[in-house]
Amino acid sequence: MGMRAPTGLPSLSRRARILLVLALVLAALLLVGPRLIDTYTNWLWFGEVGFRQVFTTTLLTRLVLFLIAGVLVGGVVFVALLLAYRNRPVFVPVAGPNDPIARYRTTVMSRLRLFGVGIPLAFGFISGLIAQSNWVTVQLFLHGDDFGVTDPQFGLDIGFYSFDLPFYRFVLNWLFVATLIAFFANLLTQYVFGGIRLAGREGALTRAARVQLAVLAGAFVFFKAIAYWLDRYSLLSSTRKEPTFSGAGFTDINAVLPAKLILLAIALICAAAFFAAIFLRDLRVPALATALLVLSSILVGAVFPLLMEQFSVRPNAAEKERAYIERNITATRDAYKIGDDVVEYQDYSGEGSQNPRESQADITTIANTRLLDPNVLSRTFTQQQQLKNFFGFPETLDIDRYEINGQLQDYIVAARELSPESLTGNQLDWINRHTVYTHGNGFVAAPANRVNAAVQDPTSEGANSNSGYPIYTVSDIASEGTEQVIPVDQPRIYYGEVIAQADPDYAIVGAAESGDREYDTDDSNYTYTGAGGVSVGNWFNRLAFAAKYGERNILFSSAIGNDSKLLFNRDPRDRVQKVAPWLTTDTDSYPAVVDGKIVWIVDGYTTLENYPYAQRASLDGLTVDSVEPTTGRPLPREEVSYIRNSVKATVDAYDGTVTLYQVDDNDPVLKAWMGVFPDSVQPESAISDELRSHFRYPEDLFKVQREMLAKYHVDNPNEFFTNNAFWSVPSDPTSNSGAGSEFNQPPYYVLIGDPDTGEPSFRLTSAMVGFNRELLASYISVRSDPEDYGKFTILQLPTQTQTQGPQQAQNSMTSDARVASDRTLLEQSNELQYGNLLTLPIADGGILYVEPLYTSRKNASTSTFPQLTKVLVSYREPGSEGGVRVGYAARLSEALDQVFGSGTGTAATAPGGEAADPQPTTETTPPASGTQGGTEAAPAAPAPAQQGQPTAAEVQRLNSALAEVRSAQQSGDLGRLGDAFDALQEAINAYNAN
Repeated sequence: MGMRAPTGLPSLSRRARILLVLALVLAALLLVGPRLIDTYTNWLWFGEVGFRQVFTTTLLTRLVLFLIAGVLVGGVVFVALLLAYRNRPVFVPVAGPNDPIARYRTTVMSRLRLFGVGIPLAFGFISGLIAQSNWVTVQLFLHGDDFGVTDPQFGLDIGFYSFDLPFYRFVLNWLFVATLIAFFANLLTQYVFGGIRLAGREGALTRAARVQLAVLAGAFVFFKAIAYWLDRYSLLSSTRKEPTFSGAGFTDINAVLPAKLILLAIALICAAAFFAAIFLRDLRVPALATALLVLSSILVGAVFPLLMEQFSVRPNAAEKERAYIERNITATRDAYKIGDDVVEYQDYSGEGSQNPRESQADITTIANTRLLDPNVLSRTFTQQQQLKNFFGFPETLDIDRYEINGQLQDYIVAARELSPESLTGNQLDWINRHTVYTHGNGFVAAPANRVNAAVQDPTSEGANSNSGYPIYTVSDIASEGTEQVIPVDQPRIYYGEVIAQADPDYAIVGAAESGDREYDTDDSNYTYTGAGGVSVGNWFNRLAFAAKYGERNILFSSAIGNDSKLLFNRDPRDRVQKVAPWLTTDTDSYPAVVDGKIVWIVDGYTTLENYPYAQRASLDGLTVDSVEPTTGRPLPREEVSYIRNSVKATVDAYDGTVTLYQVDDNDPVLKAWMGVFPDSVQPESAISDELRSHFRYPEDLFKVQREMLAKYHVDNPNEFFTNNAFWSVPSDPTSNSGAGSEFNQPPYYVLIGDPDTGEPSFRLTSAMVGFNRELLASYISVRSDPEDYGKFTILQLPTQTQTQGPQQAQNSMTSDARVASDRTLLEQSNELQYGNLLTLPIADGGILYVEPLYTSRKNASTSTFPQLTKVLVSYREPGSEGGVRVGYAARLSEALDQVFGSGTGTAATAPGGEAADPQPTTETTPPASGTQGGTEAAPAAPAPAQQGQPTAAEVQRLNSALAEVRSAQQSGDLGRLGDAFDALQEAINAYNAN
């Protein structure tokens, strides 16, 4: 600082200096080395997936922010120290031989460069590390545009609050930090070098010290005045009135807002008083100004608004807050996309006026009733379709739909993935784990509304034990070259949810020169030929990944050759999150077959924290339901006040290719990010019709929206204020977690018959009950069909309705005498599990509840897993005094007959969804397995006739007839299917006649 230090560091021997340097280098490597390695491997990975621009833009933005914040804070602190040191008094009196300040002064003088340069560098480095994390704020400011919507208070575009205001706050905060640290650094330096002396009654303050400290204090107060100005705009995101509503209320606008302007004026006066101290020796002026600012901030900024709230607003809250509640309602509907442009409200009586068989829409709805619960059947899929111990399925399966032979059908779907956590014994050897067991095998699907209904010799032990299970459609290596129901050209799966559960999750593939070494089937191995993976054919990359994973085998294994590639970051959701760090991804990715390829579809959300007047929502709170605790899926932990599902992403299960598609061209946030990362998001026109047909409305977004709709369906501010028209999300009555009432009922994907056309419509649905009540209040559904994607329909029931909600329907069904008796018997040797309780609108005003019941054997010698055993149905009879009818049978058609009368079940579950003449069914009549359009649970085994036992030939005839029905159903030939049914009926008659 212009003066050489009188003494340097203590002298060290040459050996000591070398050891010190080596220790410092080693410490630096330990601290910085892993980051450098991660940076390099990430650079390679982003290049592999074709998103290196995202990596470089993000890294460059972070580096620039690091430098700017570091230079700003470090530079201001350095100048404050330098000025204080250069303008120190020439002679500083010493208080005595033991003056501690003199000792500190001597220490600083002996290490002048260390203190003079090291302190600013330390503060600058720390500030840079903190500031670089705000790269999102900076990029949105640089590329954000208008929303085309203005706020109701200041008339500014919403883009100002979303993109500009956060940046201004960011800059102002760092000016505060730099000024505050510089003030104390200057103050301490002045004290150490005598610019400030506390000896004597009044002490002493040199002119240089007074000027420097006055400038810094004045700058700080001036920045505070700017903060008061910006605080005015932040009021529109106030939480003062929560939980009643969000945004500025009457007190904020009529007391706090004027107070901010008054405080701004006082702050400017106070800042001028500090600057005046540059010329005036009297410090009482800035002291009085400071006291005025503090006092006014208490009286004007806190006491006045408190008095207005207590004595003016609260006694007349409904009327005073009316205009501001209206603002909150409008803004929240806008921010969560639940306005009248996408939500259609319909009055719904809750009482049916016709038999379901009289309506084609009802026939379609019931014929597609989902009996397979994806949250229950993971163990069933695993036991029946696992093939090998190292394959597996996720804890929760998925639902999608496919059009087979011109008929839309929803399926329970899953990818048969590699499950590294299931490897045992020598399979865990490094070579086997990372170079042999590398991929999964196949796509497995089962119609959601059907189970098998095997017919066995009733005299055999365990009759009917093979019924009640899914009817699988499998596309895997074994089915290659055959006609597949859902054709897959490449069934090998290298990227998936289960694969990524390994730690670490990498696989090394492609070493063709050493021969095929990846397990494919028991008879053949395979070598990866996809585009995915980072080359480890050169020693530098091998060294980098060996260091990254702490694995020396990557360096020395002969299994790695010049063509080898390392696959990592294999979770589809994580891959999307990495290439689009500005997105919040949905917690559930699902597999789909598109153009013969297995791809994972991931929903991406753009979000904002502060949308004026909009209700804030905690994503991790609103997306939790009774399913989430069992999945282990990471929930997005952030608060938002704006959310859009603007991006659909796909991840190829074979080569890991990530593609982002724009699906909302009206989202200003997405447009801003597309400006930050050009060409990273494909336009909507790039989406193929086949891919679009598999887009589902995302569950996480729906959960947030239904929570908002529970309040914000209300138009009248007075009703909104009293809460009496609100709804609630029902608790899940079927939860097997032991605390079902603690969790919300999850929404369900169902195929519902369109009221106008009768065609099936794929929707995400949720029942809603009255506020803190159990009676049904409304039914929310949102379409996933390509032509009407995202359109909400809300059926509103009258407030005086007595239509049961899900919990009440569950109680009615389980308390039925038949169910209670059966349950007692079943529980003796089975574990019982209730499946999804579906709420279905039918009969022009009625509500039908359908719930499958699964059993799995206790203490079995072999592994058991859930199988569909019974179906429960609940329906309220028409009329004000109508009771509740409960159906309970092994088949849905029988349960429907019990509720609606004989023939209804047959009509609703007829092939192709067309009504048929009523045919009474009995437990001795087996259903057609795999009936097209049918919705059947497993029947009871045919009872042997009293005259004798059926012969083996008759059993064989029956099984052959069933096989012909399955084959005809897959062929799509309705004429052949009719003949097959006739032959089946003849076989059944012969079987029962014996």
